[in-house]
Amino acid sequence: MKKNEIDHLVVEWLAQAKKMVFSSSSRKIMVETKTSRNDLVTELDRQIEKFLVTQIKNVFPTAQIISEESHPKLDEFDPQQLLWIIDPIDGTMNFVKTRRDFAIMIGVYQNNQGQLGYIYDVMNDCLYHGGPEKGVFCNQQRLLPPANLSLNQGLLETGALMLLHNRCNLQKIALASNGVRIYGSAGIQIIRVLTGQAVGYVSHLKPWDLAAGRVLAETLGLTVKTIDGHIPDVLSSVDVLVASKNAQEDIVRMAQAPY
Repeated sequence: MKKNEIDHLVVEWLAQAKKMVFSSSSRKIMVETKTSRNDLVTELDRQIEKFLVTQIKNVFPTAQIISEESHPKLDEFDPQQLLWIIDPIDGTMNFVKTRRDFAIMIGVYQNNQGQLGYIYDVMNDCLYHGGPEKGVFCNQQRLLPPANLSLNQGLLETGALMLLHNRCNLQKIALASNGVRIYGSAGIQIIRVLTGQAVGYVSHLKPWDLAAGRVLAETLGLTVKTIDGHIPDVLSSVDVLVASKNAQEDIVRMAQAPY
């Protein structure tokens, strides 16, 4: 199947997932904790995951799928085959507490290379999608590559724990920027970088946190590397920096400086 046909299908699936989100607003959502009281999963996470996995399997019976709530074994995949990486609700705490600033994300990879990426900002009805063969779009509007700004020319998106614990000199890095923003959703924060509202986003990310955004960011000419400047593996969980090239150089240099 051609990528534009896959793209059409995924856009339809995400429209159905949006209906599931809005239909949930009229009932109490069951919430469970996973590793801690701040690591949540809801019945809607699982419903959307099940829906997306079912749709993928119906069209691609041999599909390889990693999804956050399915407890995947990350060493059992054939890189030659299409790999779908899903986060059914990225920003579950935001969904539970505020019903905003969360996203549904899908990344499609082959041979460890991003083919298609989707970040759906559900409450704003903005779907960021595309890949290296078609470019990046917000709904039907094509995005231009953001300006290659330095760290001191823009806002920095980050994760709260990294900043609070000053991992990788992040407090000093934050002070060198125009300010810090924390939204609690990798997808929402990567959108800010894609659209030029921030010069970078740094956080500890798992495969489903990064997969979709990585495809879109690299297609727009942004850098996606570990905080120490290496290229992350598709299936790894690491401290990741998504940024303009100039901001990435600034941040890596400061992250490696003595505390």
